[in-house]
Amino acid sequence: MAINKTINKRTNTHGAMRNCIEYVLRQDKTNELFTCVTGPYCHDEINYDLVYRTFLEEKKMWDKDSGRMYAHNIISWHKDEQITPEQTLEFGKEFAENWFGGFQTLVPVHKDKDHIHCHLVTNSVSYEDGKKLHNTKKDLERMKQLTNQMCRERGLTVAEKGKHFDGSQIEKGEVIAWSKDKYNLFRQQVKESFIADCAMAVLKALENCISKEKFIEKMKQFGWNVNWTEKRKHITFQNQDGKKVRDSNLSKTFHLDISKEGLENEFNGNYERVRAEAERTNGADEELAGYYRQVEAACEGAGGVTGASDGRERRVTGEKSEDVRVYPEISGKDTQAENGKTEAILRESRNARRNSEIKRRNSSFDNRTVRNAEAESIASEEQRRFEEQKRFEEQERARAARRRNKRRSGPER
Repeated sequence: MAINKTINKRTNTHGAMRNCIEYVLRQDKTNELFTCVTGPYCHDEINYDLVYRTFLEEKKMWDKDSGRMYAHNIISWHKDEQITPEQTLEFGKEFAENWFGGFQTLVPVHKDKDHIHCHLVTNSVSYEDGKKLHNTKKDLERMKQLTNQMCRERGLTVAEKGKHFDGSQIEKGEVIAWSKDKYNLFRQQVKESFIADCAMAVLKALENCISKEKFIEKMKQFGWNVNWTEKRKHITFQNQDGKKVRDSNLSKTFHLDISKEGLENEFNGNYERVRAEAERTNGADEELAGYYRQVEAACEGAGGVTGASDGRERRVTGEKSEDVRVYPEISGKDTQAENGKTEAILRESRNARRNSEIKRRNSSFDNRTVRNAEAESIASEEQRRFEEQKRFEEQERARAARRRNKRRSGPER
């Protein structure tokens, strides 16, 4: 039983694409034996840095290095499905070539859960014609049909609506997996929807949260107090109306791991992603600082001095200095010309530093703009759902009133 799910998260930044690629290629989740890249990929090994740069080069080649950066799909199988990692990789690769033909797609297989699954991270720019990748709601349905067809061809189980993996009927009201659609359905059909509200608050609070204290603070902002102590086995959530929900209730209802251990694992995973991002940023800053040091060293050596007066190791006489090898144009006999070239290099260094700072400020501004747009989009979506729910309730009341009037005005017997 293969479920093909499209991950709808923010995908319009380089950082988001790099983080996604790094996550799906983590060594504790997959290895290179069960990983491939469809489309052009010129490297002998597959790691997140090489894949990220390959995707980026393709975008820059077509001058489409903005907007949506990638698409992320997960094809997962039931824990009782008889399928090997090799078959999973072959399945994911064939699906990528059929559905995302003309687009580079990274396909790693994960078996870190109780069920095997593969990720598909697809470059949003085609390497064939430079067109952007677009999927509509109709495409999602066709994607599901293709997944089922490929399962049938391999003798694998096909998901059937209203049935479990073993073919037994799903009982009415039974929630077997988490999704926003089921959440909305749950809100409409169940009176005590505070349980679903609590689940949604937990999922929102977990985003980018790296500590227990921050999680409790975010839950409070969403209207839920959290009783999380060492003496108690379970976490208890309580809303402003006094309604209480246990972590075990959420885990059982929505198949989420909302235990203490599960939340701590999420915090640690978020922390590692933040730390990795910080290390990459610091590495870029150090690389730029190294460039400045190299320029200054070259400028100091422009006068043809074979030794350094600031305590640095002297060079062997007759050997070309590193400065001369890197900046051959600043060596020579004409001191005036050397000084002029030195000034030019210093100007280049200052300009590079200035451009770097401008780029960093612009990046921060862009990130704030994206976050504001996301907040507005979420608020708009919640308002739309509220209005739809209100309209649905009004329609139900109107139907009930018409039924009552019809019964009253019916013919007397």
